[in-house]
Amino acid sequence: MDLSAGAVALLAVAGFLAGAINAAAGGGSLVTFPALIAVGYPPLIANVTNNIAVVPGYATGVWGYRERLRGQGRRIVPLAAVSALGSIIGVGLILASSQGVFEDIVPFLVLAACALLAARPAIGRWLGKRAGPRERPGVVSLVGQTLAAVYGGYFGAALGVAVLALLGIFFDDELQRLNALKALLQLVIGVVAALGFALLTPVAWGAAAIVGLASLVGGAVGARLAQRVSDRVLRGGIVAYGVAAAIWLFLR
Repeated sequence: MDLSAGAVALLAVAGFLAGAINAAAGGGSLVTFPALIAVGYPPLIANVTNNIAVVPGYATGVWGYRERLRGQGRRIVPLAAVSALGSIIGVGLILASSQGVFEDIVPFLVLAACALLAARPAIGRWLGKRAGPRERPGVVSLVGQTLAAVYGGYFGAALGVAVLALLGIFFDDELQRLNALKALLQLVIGVVAALGFALLTPVAWGAAAIVGLASLVGGAVGARLAQRVSDRVLRGGIVAYGVAAAIWLFLR
């Protein structure tokens, strides 16, 4: 499919915004996915292409947050492992089933993630009194992250909101450090899904390249900006964005 100059510009802007949003809060796919549809790609190809295109933005987001990942090794290894597993399952589901059914429940998943994130301070205080900081993930947190990764491999819109909400419940830590961990787990999920789609499904590689290159720049900018914002403001912004994303998903 040949892209006009206007289509290229639209995809480039969408990619930049998605990279910044994914680094700061998650949910950049809600910008790039409709942009791909707007320039003429069918929803399934747009979804697959989008999953591949946003990976570079995930990578630059992790690089921007690398200092915040120090001391989190005990969390990273098991959570990354189940993230890869869940992403593989998600890719398998999208290859074996209709996308429409899952899209019907996506708004509810996003709203649930927003509610969890908004309640994170109160939940964290309660858990902290009972168990103290948790450096290693338990069984429940690993199961939760696996399910989030399944969603990420299947569709992925607002994946970061869901992952960050889960991390905020299971780990008593600064939101910025959890945001760094979220960025890394997003990258794992995205890379695994991208490899699966690249090998097994049609991809609009030209569009993926445009969005991907633009998201590289956006991811670096978003990670830097997010670290200059207080936990309360960042949490409020993420929740507000998540609610807006859910409304868009209800109406689309």
